[in-house]
Amino acid sequence: MTVDRWHHFRENLLGWYRPERRPMPWKEHNDPYNIWLSEIILQQTRVEQGTAYYERFAATYPTVRDLARAPDDEVMKLWEGLGYYSRARNLLKAARMVVDQYDGDFPDTYVGLLKLPGVGPYTAAAIASFAFDRQVAVLDGNVYRVLSRYAGVATPTDSTAGKHQFSELATLALGEAPAARFNQAIMDFGALVCTPRKAACKVCPLAKACVALAENRVYDLPVKEKKLKRRDRHFHYLVIKDDSERTIIQQRSEKDIWQDLYQFPLLETPKKTLASADLPLHPDWPAWLPAGELTFRKRSQPFKQQLTHQTIYATFHTFHWKLMPGSGEGFVVTQNKLLDNFAFPRVIAKFIEDKRLLLDLF
Repeated sequence: MTVDRWHHFRENLLGWYRPERRPMPWKEHNDPYNIWLSEIILQQTRVEQGTAYYERFAATYPTVRDLARAPDDEVMKLWEGLGYYSRARNLLKAARMVVDQYDGDFPDTYVGLLKLPGVGPYTAAAIASFAFDRQVAVLDGNVYRVLSRYAGVATPTDSTAGKHQFSELATLALGEAPAARFNQAIMDFGALVCTPRKAACKVCPLAKACVALAENRVYDLPVKEKKLKRRDRHFHYLVIKDDSERTIIQQRSEKDIWQDLYQFPLLETPKKTLASADLPLHPDWPAWLPAGELTFRKRSQPFKQQLTHQTIYATFHTFHWKLMPGSGEGFVVTQNKLLDNFAFPRVIAKFIEDKRLLLDLF
């Protein structure tokens, strides 16, 4: 594709761009903290969902020093429901790194930003261009789609060759245009005009030079080579209560989904159905939990949570333990009214919130 075609692309894109077309609260800022915060929250999250989380985080922790000082559990609780909790852990690690190693100032170069936990090529480019006016092009899902269609490129975007090729195309498209304005323009254009399923080709200012439109391949591009494989997992949670309105919870520590979040004691099985009476026979039944002292109360209907690579089916089995001890090694005994202070996976939060879904099996 010739330089003239990219000049056409750049001029028409910037002519189309109006900031007010896609208003977002972080666009009001050019400081690196707010930009970084918004970009981390929006990784693998839709803008519609992420906006409220950004506003809560920005209000609770106005500066990177405020965030760096925050207790881990407090941050995880504020993140609850957003998913991909490794982002929250990296958020804290990066904030503390900025405070401890950079005296509260974010690195002001693309290469320097890449050193922060949770900051990859796209996020580094976004912060570098929006906060520090560095001349670097961004590559997110919207940008891949716009470039792929305009240039007619079918190289898979998730391949090594594709990432290299699209990085070159993004730099070529940027040219000498102000990076902050250009990057925001191409991302907004992908979100509003060159959309995945209903592209507005009839009013698109790039249509005359769009290869995909000319070849009737708009909805064939971009291409990904990797097929998403999902697996089912069946979780059986033990909800242990006593007469003092206390419940047992544990913190997940293994390198698996929901690391550092809290849960009820868990038994995972290869099948969805498992009778409550058979739970004590499970090989992972907690050694500290005396099955003979428990009285079965209720079992919930299965709850479902869809993750990117996994589908979780969770059933909650409620028991009464008259002589429940205090907190021990590997578990915490807490008042039921204090459960809201802990960060739980969404599937458990739904169970706690909606007691109407419990089935009384007396």
